[in-house]
Amino acid sequence: MWLRLVSPAGRSPAPNRKTDSHISDRPIQTFQTVQFAHFRPSNSHISDRPVPILAGVDQYQPRIVDTELDLLAAGLPAISIEGPRAVGKTETARRRTRTVHRLDDSERLAVVRGDPGRLLSGEGPILIDEWQRFPASWDLVRRRVDADPRTARFLLTGSAAPATRPTHSGAGRFVTLRMHPMSLAERGLAEPTVSLAELLTGSRPPLTGTSAMRLSDYALEIERSGFPAIRALDRPLRERQIGSYLDRVVEHDLDELGGGVRDRASLRRWLEAFSAATATTAAYTTIRDAATPGAGDPPSMATVAVYRRVLEQMWIIEELPAWLPTRSRLRRLAASPKHHLTDPALAMSSLGIEAEALLDGITTPHVTHRDGTLLGSLFESLMTLSVRVYAQASRARVSHLRTRGGEHEVDLIVQRRDSRVVALEVKLTATVNDNDVRHLRWLSDRLGDNLLDAAVISTGPEAYRRQDGIGVIPAALLTA
Repeated sequence: MWLRLVSPAGRSPAPNRKTDSHISDRPIQTFQTVQFAHFRPSNSHISDRPVPILAGVDQYQPRIVDTELDLLAAGLPAISIEGPRAVGKTETARRRTRTVHRLDDSERLAVVRGDPGRLLSGEGPILIDEWQRFPASWDLVRRRVDADPRTARFLLTGSAAPATRPTHSGAGRFVTLRMHPMSLAERGLAEPTVSLAELLTGSRPPLTGTSAMRLSDYALEIERSGFPAIRALDRPLRERQIGSYLDRVVEHDLDELGGGVRDRASLRRWLEAFSAATATTAAYTTIRDAATPGAGDPPSMATVAVYRRVLEQMWIIEELPAWLPTRSRLRRLAASPKHHLTDPALAMSSLGIEAEALLDGITTPHVTHRDGTLLGSLFESLMTLSVRVYAQASRARVSHLRTRGGEHEVDLIVQRRDSRVVALEVKLTATVNDNDVRHLRWLSDRLGDNLLDAAVISTGPEAYRRQDGIGVIPAALLTA
């Protein structure tokens, strides 16, 4: 494993770039603080040549989900951590366990199949990694918890839904915790100064802080991904690794799932079609037509549902549901979800696009209606990923709002358990004007006190509140 060598000196501004269209694959200069390993920019020299990590150095990057996991693990007998491959589930869980059973090891899996009881042996807490490889492990743990809930301590991690479901859901025994790729706040790009949890209080706090991140930096962050081990690599290696990630999902994980899909080439085309539809509410018929160009007899909607379900089971697509409130005067809201991949870097890789092409305004060949550029859609997807991480820490839900005719839409609605909300618009702009906040103003007029706060997430340098009270938050400054 490799790490770029950085110098932690100073708070001086980032080196001047001639234009935002220039992309440098050098790492963002960083500094470390206590909370979530955030960093400040520095003018210190940085080499993009990877250097070996020193033996004995703890490479773990703290995650926002750590706090939630520690709270749950202290009092619950069994926790299931779910999420895509390579997001850090195994390492996060391993640090909290004393015995590890890795079922992605074929030899270990063979032993467990011959003697399933081995999974319950060893000093606790016990980690069963990639439990879906042996679905019976779920019921084994459930029965152990039923027998002795006070001393049973298990962590299960899974990267896909098993082909054979457990005989029992685990309700009342397991708590499921979702783990996403790294949010912007966890990547150490700037020192976050705006807390989503504080916005959710409704106190409308002052917004302060500055960020040296520019548009080109955000484009490169989309490309780098939120997968901890992948994003640290140089571009050629990173591109190969992300491509290999998708290959493994299509070639290997598909066999484990079953689910009625055998045509890998077709699955690739469906993945590309969903990638092209990122951050849109494109109809499934539109995605179907993009995935099956020239088909004389288009697949049925039942076939569409099969491909969608398989990609969801492998945690490749994660759609954002529509917000359909029951306690407001809003009517005629659209129910279609917004399409997102679990990390926008996967969409870029699937479409064969690099950051420079995004900055040049490249579009996709698919017939997908979108408002704005592909870069704008992928930036929205990056912020959707990040806000999902932040909202989970507050036990809040994330959705989007769109009226049926498309007259009004709000990119992200973060809803507390009492149904009151924070509304966030994502704009690919450094300067926010009245036109950028018109949908937030419309929503405020209709929700009144049920709208706790409203803000525009931008690519600009400074956090502040406008005279109308709507916040402006640089993307890199928002955190949980």
